[in-house]
Amino acid sequence: MEQMRYGIVGVGMMGREHVANLAHLRTEGAVVTCIADPHPPSLHLTLDLARSLALPPPQTFSGHKELLDSGLCDVVVVSSPNMTHFEILMDIIQHTKPHHILVEKPLCTTVEHCKKVVEAAKQRPDILVQVGLEYRYMPPVAKLIEVVKSGTLGQVKMVAIREHRFPFLIKVNNWNRFNINSGGTLVEKCCHFFDLMRLFAGANPVRVMASGAIDVNHKDEVYDGKVPDIIDNAYVIVEFDNGSRGMLDLCMFAEGSRNEQEISVVGDIGKGEAFVPESIVRVGMRKTGRDGVATITAEDKRIKYDGLHHGSSYLEHLNFLAAIRAQGSSGPSVNLQDGLLSVAIGVAGQLSIELGRFVTIDEVLSQ
Repeated sequence: MEQMRYGIVGVGMMGREHVANLAHLRTEGAVVTCIADPHPPSLHLTLDLARSLALPPPQTFSGHKELLDSGLCDVVVVSSPNMTHFEILMDIIQHTKPHHILVEKPLCTTVEHCKKVVEAAKQRPDILVQVGLEYRYMPPVAKLIEVVKSGTLGQVKMVAIREHRFPFLIKVNNWNRFNINSGGTLVEKCCHFFDLMRLFAGANPVRVMASGAIDVNHKDEVYDGKVPDIIDNAYVIVEFDNGSRGMLDLCMFAEGSRNEQEISVVGDIGKGEAFVPESIVRVGMRKTGRDGVATITAEDKRIKYDGLHHGSSYLEHLNFLAAIRAQGSSGPSVNLQDGLLSVAIGVAGQLSIELGRFVTIDEVLSQ
């Protein structure tokens, strides 16, 4: 198997998760050759992880530019804090040596920066860029996508996604406690769900209405004299250009939940639901009613490592590696336009909460 060399920029919790996933793709020729992070403890933890996985020690760098100039990698995974994505992506795209890119969600923290990355990437047909919206690959979600695309449910009219979970985890220097760094909760966390809404609806967003607040979490935390400003719960309504609607119900102080994510897609002839981490899908038709609802256990036998996201990160890497080896003939499964629109919906939601009104996507995209 031809070797594919990976560099990881940002080796905090998610960066190390990528290292672990790639370690399980050794049989596919994936090898992590270098890592970059300005935070020495993160570098040390990653070297410890590499040893525990019996990997050759990757070369370490304090900055992404040194990693790019080293010539040690063909693919760069960007898993640094959100507010650093724009600068790093532009440096990778404009580098003389082509590097394929897998960038963690969100693509960038602002629509303006996302648009600039999209335009820059158009000038580099020699590289592939995939956005890490890996929830598409979770087995129950992937199964529900399959059901919807098969037409089983008819024309999709409503998509409802509930995420009831724990608060944001602690990150290096607490960067994720502030909107200016993360883009806001609806960008940082919920771009996953807005991406899924677009996928299920088979349409693009038109306008967004949201209500949200900081009601429980982080209110007693202070960092450098500043209190966190990230919301911990919200309802978000998204209207699409084919007349369908999506709704997100987010609560980040709901640890007492059987499932962290519950997704409902209703068409004009049937309904499908996916549950994570139970990993089941339920499908029912209007004409057969409640007694006709079928329950399907969702699994993907290709997964060799479940990790933090129920195997979806492993499948994400597997698919991206296949796209790279196909020399771009199939394109990345989650492209820059997907990344841009998932951020745009989140930004519109954040703005809607601030202004107390519907916000159009055109309004956001024109910024």
